[in-house]
Amino acid sequence: MEDERKDGAYGTPQKYDPTFKGPIYHRGCTDIICCVFLLLAIVGYVAVGIIAWTHGDPRKVIYPTDSRGEFCGQKGTKNANKPYLFYFNIGKCASPLVLLEFQCPTPQICVEKCPDRYLTYLNAHKSQDFQYYKQFCVPGFQNTKGVAEVLRDGDCPAVLIPSKPLAQRCFPAIHAHKGVLMVGNETTYEDGHGSRKNITELVEGAKKANGVLEARQLAMRIFEDYTVSWYWIVIGLVIAMLMSLLFIVLLRFLAGIMVWVMIIMVVLVLGYGIFHCYMEYVRLRGEAGSDISLVDLGFQTDLRVYLHLRQTWMAFMIILSILEAIIILLLIFLRKRILIAIALIKEASRAVGYVMCSLLYPLVTFLLLCLCIAYWASTAVFLSTSNEAVYKIFDDGTCQFAGKTCNPETFASSNESRLCPGAHCQFAFYGGESGYHRALLGLQIFNAFMFFWLANFVLALGQVTLAGAFASYYWALHKPDDLPAFPLFSAFGRALRYHTGSLAFGALILAIVQIIRVMLEYLDQRLKAAENKFAKFLMTCLKCCFWCLEKFIRFLNRNAYIMIAIYGTNFCTSARNAFFLLMRNIIRVAVLDKVTDFLFLLGKLLIVGSVGILAFFFFTHRIRIVQDTAPPLNYYWVPILTVIIGSYLIAHGFFSVYGMCVDTLFLCFLEDLERNDGSAERPYFMSPNLKRLLNKTNKKLAES
Repeated sequence: MEDERKDGAYGTPQKYDPTFKGPIYHRGCTDIICCVFLLLAIVGYVAVGIIAWTHGDPRKVIYPTDSRGEFCGQKGTKNANKPYLFYFNIGKCASPLVLLEFQCPTPQICVEKCPDRYLTYLNAHKSQDFQYYKQFCVPGFQNTKGVAEVLRDGDCPAVLIPSKPLAQRCFPAIHAHKGVLMVGNETTYEDGHGSRKNITELVEGAKKANGVLEARQLAMRIFEDYTVSWYWIVIGLVIAMLMSLLFIVLLRFLAGIMVWVMIIMVVLVLGYGIFHCYMEYVRLRGEAGSDISLVDLGFQTDLRVYLHLRQTWMAFMIILSILEAIIILLLIFLRKRILIAIALIKEASRAVGYVMCSLLYPLVTFLLLCLCIAYWASTAVFLSTSNEAVYKIFDDGTCQFAGKTCNPETFASSNESRLCPGAHCQFAFYGGESGYHRALLGLQIFNAFMFFWLANFVLALGQVTLAGAFASYYWALHKPDDLPAFPLFSAFGRALRYHTGSLAFGALILAIVQIIRVMLEYLDQRLKAAENKFAKFLMTCLKCCFWCLEKFIRFLNRNAYIMIAIYGTNFCTSARNAFFLLMRNIIRVAVLDKVTDFLFLLGKLLIVGSVGILAFFFFTHRIRIVQDTAPPLNYYWVPILTVIIGSYLIAHGFFSVYGMCVDTLFLCFLEDLERNDGSAERPYFMSPNLKRLLNKTNKKLAES
């Protein structure tokens, strides 16, 4: 059992300390500089939020703006009674310019309601329909120009088509009739030059409007389902919570059975796979073409072709046989370590039972994370809307001034207007040329970085708190009599009072890696259109490397926080000691990690599957006893999916506590083996089951 490395490259084993009785209570502050940096960063983050809230206007994201950058339907503006945005020619929204400027290159005005009839300007300008038509022309329009001049200057749209409001914007009410796109009952319209054109040319850029309208109806039906089923959804989530608690309790008694059943099932499944491959190999003997080699056949897009080759089944059989042999050999040589892992899992269940309030701590983490997300999201929105209105020249021809900034008040008399008669000066986007506007990108990056830092700090605080509570349990020689009062609250207080700097240090390292990954994703999106294969390959390698680095740092931080909770050392010392301790027991680490991963996966699948099946039978009225109780629904999958997702999150919250307990007890167990020898002066703190597996005894206890 003692074949793991005990010294050398991975440090020196812990020595016996007669004063050590678990988490050290008399400790000092650690990593004070990082604590100061975190406080300064939070002050700066608050300042950024105040600046963003002062300059920003979220209405720019929520509400539409016309060609002059004025809001539609907002109180206190001249468009207060005009809540909808109307496009003169929505067909131009299909222009690639929209992707660059985020605005359609067509005049847009705020209107009281969307058009409900089909009219052309040519027919309406000298008829009784002109008063109706005029409300869709630019404000202040007077019928003093010819038809061609009005359409050239963009004073009025060439045609009105029946439209429906969606997100306060007027979209054509498109439907199909015998394979032809229809708007109302018309398929053609007259332009300003008297020629008739197919209406589909006008609304080509809005063909997806029907799909969007259907999505809106779908959203309304889903909302209706939630209003009638929310009570039963809550009941389903409560059942998931009770099942999670029950599973953690049962692990104390059934962990061994579950692990060994899993191992036997894996061996049997692999054995059946070998048998099946052999039978397929024998069956194909003598069939035409079955003896062709994989090399001769080459790559085929239809992968089923390979299943007709004997060589394929031979390769499968060899691979499965190797896996079977490896698993059997591991079971033979690692059986005792598997038993240790099972014993630790059982002990973790006892620890959670004695510190039951730890199961509620994920709610604290959840609330703090919600606070971080809300502050980040609101700051991001205010930053993105703190720009000024920028107006540009739009022209669907070849105007040399297209895309340049302009002033809508003076554009009509400007030189650009004379040289480009068909051009329009309209609102393009929100931007600016001041120092503040140039720094917006940097402020957004800082906002994202601070979100990662604070979110990781919240998670670190939870890990240190739980580790301190469960370490108090392990190092209590007589459990639970020696367990301190309120171990969870004591651990939380120690973490905040002494180790805010260490938590900030670990969270900072992880946040730096995460913000680099975000930047790499941004660059990858920008390079997708490029054809440089080397750049794409390099970007893929960088993304993979930083993903692996983040996983490793998460693992290292987690174990460092356990050491911080126990010994009160700074982050670097704790990380070093935890890493060396794990490396001296690397085989035990690997076995415990895989066994616990399986049990947690099994628990989550069991809880989510059970609650999901129960929800399915209930909401589909297949349980006769409660057929009249289940509410009528538009889509029964809405509450079922909600229950399944909510059950998974609840189970994940419970098992995150349980996983932290297992990791903490495991490190304490390794420390216990190195510090103590079972003598009267140096008794083991591990459970009797673990001592029995390791053939260890406490002499003093044995004599008594």
